[in-house]
Amino acid sequence: MKLICDGLDLSDAVMKVIKAISQKTTNPILEGIKLVAEDDFLTLSATDLELSMEKKIKAEIFVEGETVVPGKFFAEYIKKLTNEQIELSSNEKNMLTIKYTDSSGNIQALSAEEFPAIKTLENAEYFEITSKDLKALITKSVFCVAVDDSRPILKGVLFEISDKKIKAVALDGYRLAMVNKELKNNTAEFSCIIPARSLSEISKLLDDSDELIKVYVQKNYLMAEIDDTKIITRLLDGDFINYKQIIPTQFTTEITINKAQLEDGLDRASLLSRIDKNNLVKFDITEKLMMLSSKSDIGDIKENITIALNGKDLTIAFNVRYFNEALRVINDEFIKLSFTTPSAPCIIKSSETDEYVYLILPVRVI
Repeated sequence: MKLICDGLDLSDAVMKVIKAISQKTTNPILEGIKLVAEDDFLTLSATDLELSMEKKIKAEIFVEGETVVPGKFFAEYIKKLTNEQIELSSNEKNMLTIKYTDSSGNIQALSAEEFPAIKTLENAEYFEITSKDLKALITKSVFCVAVDDSRPILKGVLFEISDKKIKAVALDGYRLAMVNKELKNNTAEFSCIIPARSLSEISKLLDDSDELIKVYVQKNYLMAEIDDTKIITRLLDGDFINYKQIIPTQFTTEITINKAQLEDGLDRASLLSRIDKNNLVKFDITEKLMMLSSKSDIGDIKENITIALNGKDLTIAFNVRYFNEALRVINDEFIKLSFTTPSAPCIIKSSETDEYVYLILPVRVI
């Protein structure tokens, strides 16, 4: 293999695919990045057998070939050569030589024959969505997935695709996110559960443009193609929780509130609860005001926010972190909070659209 490529292009590609190398493995090949020189491109790929990433960059190819380089070391080395034209060449003993200006380095690489084949999705069903909508769909839902291993299925986000619509659902036992977006096109109606880690990596490649992104699904795999980067992930296998049974539809207390004021008030009211590490903030809802309060051994804080109330007065308490994480991804000026009893979940919705629903379980206060 012998080629010349731009150092910045190579570094950018390495930084993308290295997210897929295995962090815990006894197999050195899974800690590597595969380089394939073919036609006018250098293709870099990495996999941990669950998540795979592939990135193509332009290169001047003199001799076609392939090899596997140690991922972390190669990434650190190339990151320091972004201003250089780089020549890569390898011999029959898998020794990779990196030349730049008047300097060079040698890396002992591995045989590409040992590298796992990256799954290809042929004749797969797919949906099309704008980059900004897919990014929002992921950002507004993925933070609600479970992080522990007790229920592996909850470490993913459920995607439901039907009739040019997509719904993303995530929950962790204490809260739930449901986000709706429009599709430009879909070839079938289906659902799948995508690991949160894979969605986070897809989100990093997306921007807030109207560029159309195709997402393919076939059996146990999903692939997103963004510019010259492919992400292929294994889907989670199993039955997702029947989330529709969890979301209440009847309420006795509903308020409309300024989102920014609620966010600021919760931030200040939670200062004491963070010191006590209980994250508890109490909501006292009356006719025109909602008082947020927290207390600890060193004092107490009370925040009053003007609201529009429909229904009964109510006192209820929450883990403020769950509220803050939901509010952080909401862009609306006003939101609607709906309640039934002090022990039943709160529902957060837009006051104008049905784009999202967040459910948060309260904390019992004696």
